Amino acid sequence: MKIAVMSDTHLREGKSLPRWVWEQVEGVDLILHAGDVIDIGLLTDLKQVAPLEAVKGNCDGWELARLPQRSIVSCGEIKIGLTHGAEGPGRTTTERAMRNFEHDQVDLIIFGHSHEPYLKKHGEILLFNPGSPTDKRRQTSYSMGIVNIAGKEIDARHIFSESR
Repeated sequence: MKIAVMSDTHLREGKSLPRWVWEQVEGVDLILHAGDVIDIGLLTDLKQVAPLEAVKGNCDGWELARLPQRSIVSCGEIKIGLTHGAEGPGRTTTERAMRNFEHDQVDLIIFGHSHEPYLKKHGEILLFNPGSPTDKRRQTSYSMGIVNIAGKEIDARHIFSESR
């Protein structure tokens, strides 16, 4: 299973994702968005490409209020925790993301909020922040992620672009 992962798109109405992002999502089996969508129209557009799971970010307004703060997505033998990472106890975004699922059995936690690409195993759980494809802040590149799942194997990687 091939999964496109993004967060912190912060798109206003009438704006779209960069072409390089659309090229990456083409042909995926699932899209996961870890919050700060801003414009609900983006979710509609992404659903045209593949099934979509999304959670609410701290900048998402009333149009996206129906989105959950966190979600657990089953992909075959793998359970993925999806959260934005802004809410809950913890000093860092990574710590808050981990604590969101401390009572759940998950293999992978996908989160956003910091706009900083992150990929590291904490014990048995892989933590993955795709960064942002549209708002790189202090990063040198825009980014998103691709996760491939085969059985119990998880292969997560960042896709970087210098242009928006």
